[in-house]
Amino acid sequence: MSRPQRPDHAVSLDLKVAFHQCDPLGVVWHGRYFEFFEAARMELMASRGLDVPEIRALGLRMFVTEVRCRYMTPLSFGDTARVTAWFGEVTPLIRVSYDIRHVERDSWSSRATTMLATTDDAGTLLTRTPDAILDRLPVH
Repeated sequence: MSRPQRPDHAVSLDLKVAFHQCDPLGVVWHGRYFEFFEAARMELMASRGLDVPEIRALGLRMFVTEVRCRYMTPLSFGDTARVTAWFGEVTPLIRVSYDIRHVERDSWSSRATTMLATTDDAGTLLTRTPDAILDRLPVH
């Protein structure tokens, strides 16, 4: 299977699967994948000057409103997972796409997307991504 082209702003990180991330059957428990996505999303946001302290300094907050995930092949203890994240749509919500590849087998383990909404510091939902964030994103 050919690999889709990733945008230039995509970030990747390699994570080694730890024993505590596996279920009794010896595979990564499905909920742990969301931790992998979160690690990649934090790298992606930081690469655009949107780490948590920077978002808070803008008087904003962000939260996940929707997640979609497709699992294809499991990861197991000791495997290396390469997690890649990139921005898709950026308004009215920010869509971040991910894929996780099993490095040793060179195969996909999962693909996912998350949708992020923005609030002001008081928690009021904003109807579109603020310009202060859009200015830091690669596509809009």
